[in-house]
Amino acid sequence: MTHDFGLYFAQELGNRFALPTDSWPASAEQLTPFFSIVVNALGADGATRWFEAARRAHQTVVAAEQNRTHQFGFPMHLDVESEAHKDIGLPVVAAFEATRALYEITRYARDADVEGYFDCALRACARSSTQPSSTTVAAAASR
Repeated sequence: MTHDFGLYFAQELGNRFALPTDSWPASAEQLTPFFSIVVNALGADGATRWFEAARRAHQTVVAAEQNRTHQFGFPMHLDVESEAHKDIGLPVVAAFEATRALYEITRYARDADVEGYFDCALRACARSSTQPSSTTVAAAASR
């Protein structure tokens, strides 16, 4: 992860929900660490693909709820969309559990904007992946 993801995510939340921060949904503060866990585990590029899969899983859940059709819940749809079952390792498990937790928090928060949060995370990842990470800078300096 670039050390700036948290900053970029906060800036994107500010762009989405305006300033001051006390006007943001209360759930935004609770979710930020979980988004950071995903980026720490998968890196900015991997997290981008992960958050896109999570958004598709969320849209599947919402569509099923609106149509009153059977669905298997967000974790199952996330597993299918992300293909997490094909690459089970510590980074994937960390990303999966963090995303599952942040999604549960949004289910209980009336003010949560799940689509908005995923959009902000995707934009923050795009900004993070275009910036050199602290390890990239350190490696370049040691040459």
